[in-house]
Amino acid sequence: MLVQLDDIRVAFNHHTVLNNINFVIEPGEFVSLVGESGAGKSSLLRLLYMDLLPTSGVVSVGEFSSKTITSSQIPFLRRKLGIIFQDFKLLDDRNVFDNVAFALHVTGAGSDEIKKKVITVLTQVGLSHKRNAMPHQLSGGEQQRVCIARALVNEPFLILADEPTGNLDPGTSHDILKLLLDINARGTAVLMTTHNYDLVRKAQGKIMQIKDGNVREVQLKQ
Repeated sequence: MLVQLDDIRVAFNHHTVLNNINFVIEPGEFVSLVGESGAGKSSLLRLLYMDLLPTSGVVSVGEFSSKTITSSQIPFLRRKLGIIFQDFKLLDDRNVFDNVAFALHVTGAGSDEIKKKVITVLTQVGLSHKRNAMPHQLSGGEQQRVCIARALVNEPFLILADEPTGNLDPGTSHDILKLLLDINARGTAVLMTTHNYDLVRKAQGKIMQIKDGNVREVQLKQ
């Protein structure tokens, strides 16, 4: 299993947010996690990059376990994950190239390797011609493509996309979904959280619904 959650419970101040969560993500899967705002989708993602540890149960991501991981190991886990946020989280004072390159600088990569990898992923997301542009010069869809490039540049085994189309219009949202599906088709597993059921129907992968603190696999009506 690429990801395995066993009997997960998360509670804050004696209030249970997630309860009895059990599911797996296999290598190469595309999984949509659906649920209303505040249902716990972001909390579940935080468990996977271990920004949040479960109150009880075990989260396993690749070779890492929430039972044994140390604070010094967490950066190494996160280098194996690509994380895409709804609100982009780009560095406003750096151009497109440098925003993507930043993810490699922290790993100690050399300048030649950085240049090659950054140009490769910018080409993959259709933005190599915008490498010198600043974030404020880009549309929302273009900014999200930069985020996807940044998530890809360390060649992760899993992409975590947290409401990646939440700030985008419907047409741009479908373009971003297609890009994520293309990435998945090349072998990278994707977990996408969303409350947009139209996108989920188009994704056609495994669908997990989070409701009342529980997660279960569902089938959507066409």
